[in-house]
Amino acid sequence: MTGIFIALISGALMSLQGIFNTEVTKQSSMWVSASWVQFSALVTCLVIWAASDRSSFSALVKINPRYVLLGGVFGAFITYTVIQSMSALGPARSTMLIVIAQLTISWGVELLGMFGVEKADFSMRRLMGLLIAVAGVILFEWES
Repeated sequence: MTGIFIALISGALMSLQGIFNTEVTKQSSMWVSASWVQFSALVTCLVIWAASDRSSFSALVKINPRYVLLGGVFGAFITYTVIQSMSALGPARSTMLIVIAQLTISWGVELLGMFGVEKADFSMRRLMGLLIAVAGVILFEWES
């Protein structure tokens, strides 16, 4: 139950962050906004680390495989693409398409057992769930 609650909070925060970042971009520029997002995230993480965790950053040199350290690079491009999509499509359309893309890629990673994720068997039920989600987006956007 806790995982569901945290996932719902995460989705809500992502939507709000996209809206806020889009507004900052309108009043500054894309890369100023993206830099601020990443910088403020770094400061927040360092404050929380200092207050609670304090484990050594030297553990990062032991991370294997190395490519998993690219999450921050993805974060920069996520910020960019969310701002661009929300600016072009609006928050609701953008968020729906982002969630469909997340679901599709995540399920594909599970099906193929990529990046150290345990391989999952194909499930017709999950395929139907994905297709229903896509149908929901179409229904949400349908204009009479």
